[in-house]
Amino acid sequence: MSAVIPLTPVSPREPKPEWLKVRAPGSPSYLRLKGLMRDLKLHTVCEEARCPNIGECWTHGTATFMILGDICTRACGYCAVGHGRPNALDAAEPARVADAVQTLGLAHVVVTSVDRDDVPDGGAAIFAETVRAIRGRMPGISIEVLIPDFQGNEAALRTVLDARPDILNHNTETVPRLYRLARSGGRYSRTLELLDRSRRYAPAIATKSGLMLGLGEEWDEVVATLGDLRAAGCAILTLGQYLRPSAAHLPMTRYYHPDEFAQLKEIALQMGFTHVESGPLVRSSYHAHEQAEAFKASSSD
Repeated sequence: MSAVIPLTPVSPREPKPEWLKVRAPGSPSYLRLKGLMRDLKLHTVCEEARCPNIGECWTHGTATFMILGDICTRACGYCAVGHGRPNALDAAEPARVADAVQTLGLAHVVVTSVDRDDVPDGGAAIFAETVRAIRGRMPGISIEVLIPDFQGNEAALRTVLDARPDILNHNTETVPRLYRLARSGGRYSRTLELLDRSRRYAPAIATKSGLMLGLGEEWDEVVATLGDLRAAGCAILTLGQYLRPSAAHLPMTRYYHPDEFAQLKEIALQMGFTHVESGPLVRSSYHAHEQAEAFKASSSD
């Protein structure tokens, strides 16, 4: 398979394939976690980004916390998170996240954020304090941070790494040709630089990234991007189907079949990625605890 064709946007009225249909959430665990988030005035990317796996993950008592508010300073064409002028940073937020993590008794937690280009460090200090607050409550927990690019600020990246998360994740999202279209304020070279800097500065911390498929990329472009990520030292990879949040967002060009995701997973593993999650419903934090364990196992070999 050499190229992805056709690139005609999928009609909004076209039914989703069977492999993309999920049951509406509503389990007792889901409702408990949702209530806890509201009580502690916390945000989750599970809700803000309309993740299709929210029912599965919340039923098992896991979630991805979104810090630094719920308003992003960028307006990426694929993203459902609101954008505009954010509120001031909340210095008490790390403690509230730690409260939620302890209440839930999580073994692995993911912390992500909106972009905060309005503050000098992009929110890096709050990221670091959140990691420390969680570890202070639960010393044995595994922590993943899914960070913005901090506009290339290396000192901000080091601030986060010095807090010693187990996994440093920064999503690539798409192939370089589509960056200007899809990623407001993002640069492909900056993404690769961030991952490479992380690997060099803190080699014991796993680096991770992910791509969405269905924005108009070609197969060879996807494979080339995977090669770039491995060259930058990326160890963990996620590949999932782009689903258009609304008519105001970038159109989706095609549905990838599960067999294609399986083929890309095999290609990525042959390149040397430690762990690969690849499937239509895969999102950045899907099975995150398994990814952390896989990296630990490979590092001890």
